[in-house]
Amino acid sequence: MAREQRRLAAIVAADVVGYSRLMGRDESGTLARLRKNRSDHLNPVLTKYGGRLVKLTGDGALVEFASAVDALSAAIEFQQAMAETNGAQLADSALVFRVGVHLGDLIVDGDDLYGDGVNIAARLEAEAPAGGIVISRTVHEAVAGRVKATFDDLGSLALKNIERPVQAFSVKWEPSDWQLALTPEATVTPATAQQAPLPLPDKPSIAVLPFQNMSGDLEQEYFADGVVEDIITALSSFKSLFVIARNSSFTYKGKAIDIKQVGKELGVRYLLEGSVRKSAGRIRITGQLIEASTGAHLWAEKMDGELREVFDLQDQITTRVVSSITPTIVRAEIERLKQRPTKTPTSYDTFLRGRALVYQRKYVEARSLFKKAVEQDPEYAEAYAGSAMTYSQEQAVYGIIPTSEVRADALRDADAALAITSEDAFVLAQCAHPMAYICHQFDRGAWLAERAVTLNPNLASGWVGRGWISLMLGKAEQAIESFEMVLRLSPLDPARAFAFSGIAFGHFFLGRYDEGRRVAKEILQLFPHHQSFGTYIANCVGAGDLGEAKTAAAQFLKFDPGFSVSRASAIYPMRSPEHREKFDNALRSAGVPD
Repeated sequence: MAREQRRLAAIVAADVVGYSRLMGRDESGTLARLRKNRSDHLNPVLTKYGGRLVKLTGDGALVEFASAVDALSAAIEFQQAMAETNGAQLADSALVFRVGVHLGDLIVDGDDLYGDGVNIAARLEAEAPAGGIVISRTVHEAVAGRVKATFDDLGSLALKNIERPVQAFSVKWEPSDWQLALTPEATVTPATAQQAPLPLPDKPSIAVLPFQNMSGDLEQEYFADGVVEDIITALSSFKSLFVIARNSSFTYKGKAIDIKQVGKELGVRYLLEGSVRKSAGRIRITGQLIEASTGAHLWAEKMDGELREVFDLQDQITTRVVSSITPTIVRAEIERLKQRPTKTPTSYDTFLRGRALVYQRKYVEARSLFKKAVEQDPEYAEAYAGSAMTYSQEQAVYGIIPTSEVRADALRDADAALAITSEDAFVLAQCAHPMAYICHQFDRGAWLAERAVTLNPNLASGWVGRGWISLMLGKAEQAIESFEMVLRLSPLDPARAFAFSGIAFGHFFLGRYDEGRRVAKEILQLFPHHQSFGTYIANCVGAGDLGEAKTAAAQFLKFDPGFSVSRASAIYPMRSPEHREKFDNALRSAGVPD
């Protein structure tokens, strides 16, 4: 039976202006156009930005997103697509939508959502003009400077059945900024989707599902998520286990699930679920180990303790899981892995808040918290490593080229983490990427990445780093092998676009241009970013399709007007002169300026 939960999420509400009038004139035609627009325009933006369709309400829709940036981007792209479609329609038959977007607290009951968060989004939608979007203050604060749009302050609005006034903003955008990059025949093909149950590995396999936050405080969601992530990390340290990465298991967060179906989708034999309650300095963790194929509970336990004992409670769960499904594991290995990342509960709490922001791609805010965690505990290696990684993520995701001061700070953070520990696979993986990517210490970064996956073959982030560093060193086959391992460890990862982009780069350097272009084309549809644009353009040039390469390059320059061949050397660092020249020449051929 579905369990009620609470969470923070971005909600988009949309409906058709004058729907009753349109239905009165032509009911069957209006319904047919509505279904076609949902299929042609709504569904693609949901796929691209990770939206979950909560419900359809006649002419309207309610959609949930993990971030406000994704929610508003999807709303703008949908409205832009509708505007272009309506340009060819008679005015009295066109379907024109209005959209409201809010970021707030939600009540989750099975697959449905309730509460003020939903109500405010619906009321804002009613305030939007035809073809327009109105957002709340919480959305505006989250997206300002991160979405290509401008905002007009509408003041505080008194919304029906909402107790307090809500500050709202109307959204304006340039149509040229929100046109798709690819040719009309480009569609998302099944290559990146799950087609059939994944085969079970040849060793015990497990996924840890997100635990319920039972604290009665939405602000504690980050803590429950952090506890689960640390349990995943502890389990993944056992080479005798196959452990699904955090990013895939968390795609089920807040959803009513079918245990057997999840087991098939992730390709695992066992699932661990549970809950976390944190209150007044105490913590309670419950856990249930389930056999996915039968749904049978192998054990269930409740563990209580002081907040300072959180690591002991995590160890208890890890030990019970391991001893239940791999009884031959030596007890000494379990003891060896019981290492405390910090002795300071406040530092751990600060670190978890930072890590939650990383998944929202709020790297500046996350880095500030990581540095605060280090101030609270100067021996906190994971916090140093997390800070270093935020610098390279800013370049990879947003194309922000670091200054020499930023590179120096990233190197200091990585060196500080490595001085504390050289045997923690997570720390090594977090340090490997910035070491190579922005500090250009390629050999050292490669060694750290290789050591990370040797210590912990289940660590998806270690394989990600190994893949990208292999590309930097010109080892394309090794890169593809690494990214394919990422996709098996995290088959539902929302960030899998980066792994597929890496595979497409590998094909380019190996001269497999048609295969590289096919993979890159799919990913560019799902997630336009510097890696997907770059590898698509390069493979199109390699395949001899210069027209498509130039089209994609023109769209890339709208996505990042400051992009150039000279900037490419920073965003796509390569130690091999041959690979550097090959890639840069492909960009020039497509019309990217020097």
